[in-house]
Amino acid sequence: MSQNIRCLYSNSFAGFLGEDTISIFGKLCNNYHGEALTTTRDAWLEEIQVLKETLTSYNEVDGKIAFEYDIPRLGKRLDVVLLFRGIIFCLEFKVGKNEEYAKDLDQVLDYALDLCNFHKFSEGKIIVPILIPTNYNKASSLIQKSVYDTNVINPLITGKKGLKKLLENILLEFPNESPINQDWIKSPYSPTPTIIEAARQLYENHSVEDITRHEADKVSTDSTIAYLLDVIKKSKRQKEKSICFVTGVPGAGKTLVGLEVAVKQTYQNQGEDLKNNGAVYLSGNGPLVAVLTEALAQNNYKKCCEKGEKKKLSDSRSEVKASIQVIHQYRDNMLLKIKNPVENGILEIDPERAVKNEESGYGEVEHVAIFDEAQRSWTQKRLADYLKRGGTYGNKLRVPNFPVSEAAFLIWSMDQREDWATIICLVGGGQEINTGEAGIAEWIRALNDLFPNWNIYISNKLTEKEYAEGNVSELLKHNTNVTYSDKLHLAVSLRSFRAEKLSSFIHSLLDFEPNASEIYMEFKTNYPLLLTRNMDTARNWLRKKTMGSERSGILVTKESARYKPLAVHILPSDNENTVHWFLCDKTDTRSSNYLEDAVTEIQVQGLELDYTCVLWDADMRYENGAWHFYRFNINTQKWAEITPTTENKQDTIKYMLNAYRVLLTRARKGMIICVPYGNSNINLNGLPEDGTRLPEYYDGTYNYLKSLGIDTI
Repeated sequence: MSQNIRCLYSNSFAGFLGEDTISIFGKLCNNYHGEALTTTRDAWLEEIQVLKETLTSYNEVDGKIAFEYDIPRLGKRLDVVLLFRGIIFCLEFKVGKNEEYAKDLDQVLDYALDLCNFHKFSEGKIIVPILIPTNYNKASSLIQKSVYDTNVINPLITGKKGLKKLLENILLEFPNESPINQDWIKSPYSPTPTIIEAARQLYENHSVEDITRHEADKVSTDSTIAYLLDVIKKSKRQKEKSICFVTGVPGAGKTLVGLEVAVKQTYQNQGEDLKNNGAVYLSGNGPLVAVLTEALAQNNYKKCCEKGEKKKLSDSRSEVKASIQVIHQYRDNMLLKIKNPVENGILEIDPERAVKNEESGYGEVEHVAIFDEAQRSWTQKRLADYLKRGGTYGNKLRVPNFPVSEAAFLIWSMDQREDWATIICLVGGGQEINTGEAGIAEWIRALNDLFPNWNIYISNKLTEKEYAEGNVSELLKHNTNVTYSDKLHLAVSLRSFRAEKLSSFIHSLLDFEPNASEIYMEFKTNYPLLLTRNMDTARNWLRKKTMGSERSGILVTKESARYKPLAVHILPSDNENTVHWFLCDKTDTRSSNYLEDAVTEIQVQGLELDYTCVLWDADMRYENGAWHFYRFNINTQKWAEITPTTENKQDTIKYMLNAYRVLLTRARKGMIICVPYGNSNINLNGLPEDGTRLPEYYDGTYNYLKSLGIDTI
């Protein structure tokens, strides 16, 4: 059996048919690196049995089978892939089902299109998506190519009894296909010229500025974009490796700059070789990627429909994702290429696990990687712990003794290119909100210690205290490859002073600086900021303020615990719910505008609304002139104070403070802060009716905010 690179099990047809079912099942379970659900295990057993019966007559055929195949960098996993007689079969099982659903057919078609568009060794091959509800008693009879791509067949459907005959009919339809690359399973990610051209047309017809509404001055963002594109050109011309750090206050347009650079670098260099200019926008913020992708795709789909063009929404999504991706999938794709386990603390490419490309060596296909919210990259300890156990749930690649931080690994990944590369880091100040987020200092340490030949271009604001605790100058004082530029800071003009002043005020408020009230007075007439103790009052204010297509929503921290008495529900953390919350119109109950579901700092970071209500719970309280931090214990039903006695607890406190920093800077046009009254009622026994919401948990915070001059309603 061949080494499993991107799948849980792979083998030749002969090897698969000759191996005991329980042995195959055991390998699937073992390679899963976690506890698979009972339904998953049962499905695997039936899939193995169905395929053994189906492939019996192909024992002598030079074919390969792969279970649970990960499509590179796209975060999707195919149930089964069959490779034989020059054809790629994508099988999606629905074990126990006896009917077809449109969403299931769309799912298997999307898998096939992703292989066609982004999987290098699938280019030009016939790809056949087959849906298999195992108890279905009919089978497709019409085999024809999809209107969306000449190499992808329209999705076919059959029950388990009809699969063998369907495969025979497909082979009769396409009898003379050329062989498939023997390294198909470890194929590189590589967008095809077709998908690149489609994406070019999408971005030419629709500016990313339309979906990244912000307060930035266009002159400032254009200047920053031009500077970054010049660094990229210089790196290419001189065959150098370069990294740029871009700063800006919340709302100043960092996301816009990142997307615009990715688009202009990749798609708007008319007449140039696209393969030599690729750029990708990467973010560790899954909700942000999901919302940006869906907003662009929906807009493009709508415009195509208005023009009378035939297009599926899934096509627009596919075009968008060539440029906007989740950073963890990029990272995991590179991890598959290294020698594992890591020896002597040194990362090395394993030629047996990776394919060397002519253009990119063992690196990824893009020359330019834009890392949004770079300050949120993981520390070495967090990444090493994650990889040691095989991901959050134990179902990812397992790499023991991982030696470097995420920042260092991302630089190393780009450094694998043998020609040139540019990294662009978009940096938010004081916005690390999760345990194990390293901050920008880790990027600089990695450059100093491991990549001394890289050119460094730094915003002149990166030396301020909110970045790397003000230690950037100290960290870089012995590095001779540094260039500082004010072009790498997104300064804001009078047109957009709200973003700058609000950010300054929130920093002053949280850090107890004496000028907080003074800053508030500078912008209060142009940016409504109110304080209340009643959620109904807050909701009514938001409804009166929000006009037309404007959006409002409720925000809470992930440590908040006592919001249910205020008729607030925390939105589930999956990306689909977040997309609905941000994009559905105000007639949809899933929309933020319904003011029923609240999102946390995890879901809202990097995104904005027109008006927000920040619900301030008892997790962070103003007591005796300082912030005190608490975590609710569901077992004891009490709030327990977190004291900074260990480094981990100090980090937790920092992340909890930053959570409020994020929430308080998400509103473009106005904000109301609700600090509840709590519950002052006493029951018949003379005890508090609700000891988890005592008024003293909230009064100090409310009085502090009121003392800054914030108007109350």
